[in-house]
Amino acid sequence: MKVENLTKLMSGSFVLSGVALSHWVHPDWIWLAVFAGVGLVQSVFTGFCVPSWWLARIGWVDDQGVIRRPQK
Repeated sequence: MKVENLTKLMSGSFVLSGVALSHWVHPDWIWLAVFAGVGLVQSVFTGFCVPSWWLARIGWVDDQGVIRRPQK
């Protein structure tokens, strides 16, 4: 799996979770969806994606941008 696909999956999950939690638990959960959306928008304009950077930092992304299992 490419890192772009995983970050899209993570962002979509955060948005859907934030909307569902704000509907059924408490309205303030909408901020989770807002922050995920803001992160997506800023990554378009700056080219910097926090989840991609974080995954590369912990060693889950190789040189080709493919997610791999960390070696022990």
